[in-house]
Parts: sequence; structure tokens; C-alpha cells
Amino acid sequence: MAEREPIIRHADGRGRCFWCGTDPFYMAYHDDEWGVPERDSRALFEKLLLDGFQAGLSWITILRKRENFRRAFDGFDPDRIARYDAAKVEALMQDAGIVRNRAKVEGAVLSARAYLDLRDQGISFADVMWGAVDGETKVNRPRRIADVPAETAQSRALSKRLKGHGFKFVGPTIVYAAMQACGLVDDHLEGCYCAGH
Repeated sequence: MAEREPIIRHADGRGRCFWCGTDPFYMAYHDDEWGVPERDSRALFEKLLLDGFQAGLSWITILRKRENFRRAFDGFDPDRIARYDAAKVEALMQDAGIVRNRAKVEGAVLSARAYLDLRDQGISFADVMWGAVDGETKVNRPRRIADVPAETAQSRALSKRLKGHGFKFVGPTIVYAAMQACGLVDDHLEGCYCAGH
């Protein structure tokens, strides 16, 4: 079976990575966010948690619920999430606007506590994340869909480090997706108009 075309040509004349399809919402995410270097610790934390919630689901599902997640999780403020108790977890489990997976909700609380533990040690979460790529975006320019990995040596190492600090839902595939989303790696396909931005 032939592999699908890696680049989709859209009505605006631009070629984009196949995965954003033709949904304007998804295209805007591809153009404006995905692969753009993010160095703010709170924003990186948000994206890592959202990628954890995405496990087993499509990213567009999470993207469409992102504002609901931000509301439900207090703007992904680690200080507030770390204080969530059983009653708050139960309230989140009743919130149809988010992904209601108890392990993931409880994992977010534990990850927030891990984030605060790092901070208490004087370690920036952004430094932990960016340390996986020595502080510089790793630019890949895959030609084919098959050339885009699900995980890498860097994502495995970062996953191990995050788990060691107590973060949850940070397997190497989830971590690699977050690395792509946050611009630690640039995996825009060759021929995508965002490649090299």
C-alpha cells in the first residue's frame, strides 16, 4: 500500500504537514504553535500534561478541549493543582469538558507536586525540558511520514528523568510529542511552509 502524501496543499497555496488535515482550527495550531520554541516553565508544564491526557486519543480531541482544561485545571498553575484533594479530583471526574480519566487526573496532581519539588530545589522545569536537547531546538527535516519517530534517545532520557522526579504519564512517546509541540525538536516535514521558520 502506498504511503499517503506527507504534505497537503491548502487553498491558501501553502503546503502543510499532513497531520493537520484541512480543519482550520488544526491548521492554525500547526502554523502558530507546533514546533515553536516554548521556554516558559508553566506553558511547558501545560503542554506536557495535555500530551499525557492525549495518550490513546487524537490530538485534535485535546486541542478542542484545551480551553475547558485550562478552566478546570486553574490555568495549569502547578501551585494550585498540587493542592487538589480528593473532592477536587471527584469534581474533575464529573466535568464533561475534559477527558475524565482518573489516573490521568490524579497523575496531573502528582506531576504538579513534582514540578514544585523541582522548583524548591532551585531547578527550573524549562531547564529540565530543554536540557534534553542541550538548550537548542533539534531540527529534523523528515521527508516521509515514516521518517518521523514516535520516540528518540532524547525523549527516553527525558522521560526517565521526569519519572525520577515523580512526574506521571511521561513515557518516551508522550514526552516526544511534547518535545515536538514545544519546539524542542522541529519535525515539520520537508516541503511544509513552516519548515525552517
